[in-house]
Amino acid sequence: MNVRLIRLFYCCAGIFLDYEKGGQLRTKSIDLLNLTPETDVNELLSDIRAAEPLITSSCVEQVKVLICKLQEKVSQKDDRKFYLFRALQAHILPLTNVAFNKSGSSFITGSYDRTCKIWDTASGEELHTLEGHRNVVYAIAFNNPYGDKVATGSFDKTCKLWSAETGKCFYTFRGHTAEIVCLAFNPQSTLVATGSMDTMAKLWDVESGKEMSTLAGHFAEIISLSFNTTGDRLVTGSFDHTAILWDVSTGSKVHVLTGHRGEISCVQFNWDCSLIVTASLDKTCKVWDADSGQCLATLLGHNDEVLDVCFNYTGQLIATASADGTSRVFSTETFQCLCQLEGHKGEISKVCFNPQGSRVLTASVDKAARVWCVNTGVCLQVLEGHSDEIFSCAFNYEGDTIITGSKDNTCRIWH
Repeated sequence: MNVRLIRLFYCCAGIFLDYEKGGQLRTKSIDLLNLTPETDVNELLSDIRAAEPLITSSCVEQVKVLICKLQEKVSQKDDRKFYLFRALQAHILPLTNVAFNKSGSSFITGSYDRTCKIWDTASGEELHTLEGHRNVVYAIAFNNPYGDKVATGSFDKTCKLWSAETGKCFYTFRGHTAEIVCLAFNPQSTLVATGSMDTMAKLWDVESGKEMSTLAGHFAEIISLSFNTTGDRLVTGSFDHTAILWDVSTGSKVHVLTGHRGEISCVQFNWDCSLIVTASLDKTCKVWDADSGQCLATLLGHNDEVLDVCFNYTGQLIATASADGTSRVFSTETFQCLCQLEGHKGEISKVCFNPQGSRVLTASVDKAARVWCVNTGVCLQVLEGHSDEIFSCAFNYEGDTIITGSKDNTCRIWH
């Protein structure tokens, strides 16, 4: 086995090793979640070498440099205030979603106007308009961490794969019989997964444009899906009240996650692939063991539908967003609610952590986004200016830029 590439992930507090085995490229992660400013790097490196045979003498110094970089990042204080940089009249009809590439240098917007647009974050200039869909462009994604491709899923029942650099359409994936409402690239950027109102998920090969498999098993619309970090598992969430864990290589079911009493609104893996979280219109979230498929905890407290849920990048925290106008932060160790984020005047449709895990960003129908302190639950900032509900928001990889997308047809960049 030969290590081809060592990658540092600040946001996930870990290192990825890309290595070759039997002629195939594989990925292994090294968890550095407990790294602190006081950690002895040499001692940590020694422990890693003892546990991981891929770390040979030839790459020890490189790993040490990466750990030191991560330690420096962990030590930085986070007292940033965000200010409006640009308000972009992005589309002629309401936006559906926004997403950054990994570096944050570009972002994409999808819209009811049947297009996806690629924007330069620094200047706010439009780089490309991706035209060709015949209905709403609802689901969008970059192939992070690479960022050279964009996938768009549409109500026209197709998914398109585009060059992020030229705006050229590589492939149109046809096969679904109803609207595509969710999609994702696997971490290796070799597959695109699409989820549809036709109850099916499909896997598509990025290089050839061919359908690799159809994942059939749900009895109602698939509304959310997520790959795990290593790319060998996919979880889908459905209006049939269940989530299904799939083996990506075979397209077969691994587990059916049953227990919710309402439609699933969101599913996500944590970074080390050990946990899955599901949000439901039954007012709860559930945390599942990804290996056994067992439900570990039910997260209670909301008095209306839970519309979104996410892990922080280390997988130690979970944030929820609810139609009751509040967000909550839970510990994945105790499954207890650590703080309740109160202040919005309407339902919260989107929630996300900054990469450092110290802030939560929420988007609401009250036309505002809010930035919250994870430790105290205090609202640090209200990002105002949109004239209609905000349904999408995101931090860039460094955590120093925010984008918000609104029903008012505009996108705002906050620095």
